[in-house]
Amino acid sequence: EVQLVESGGGLVQPGGSLRLSCAASGFPFGSYDMSWLREVPGKEPEWVSAIASGGGSPFYVDSVKGRFTISRDNAKNTLYLQMNSLKPEDTAVYYCATGQGGTDDYWGQGTQVTVSS
Repeated sequence: EVQLVESGGGLVQPGGSLRLSCAASGFPFGSYDMSWLREVPGKEPEWVSAIASGGGSPFYVDSVKGRFTISRDNAKNTLYLQMNSLKPEDTAVYYCATGQGGTDDYWGQGTQVTVSS
């Protein structure tokens, strides 16, 4: 059974940092490109970042470039998202997903990130 379990979300003040983790199991993690997406109630999910199966070629949505860093540890079957200089508009539920997070991809259950003073 494929499982993606996100953790590391929480409440942080503007300008603060959080590190999200996504523990993967049930599939050959090291063979899959992976993504982070986020969702705000009432809006479509937004793709945030992606990384190739081997850990190279990171991509970011323009709004997080220079602030977020995606990485992975294939030995630990874990995906990460380091989020710095957080802004209130980063508030969302963050999901990790296989591939680009399409309809045929697997998603985790999500972790809430709230940026507020």
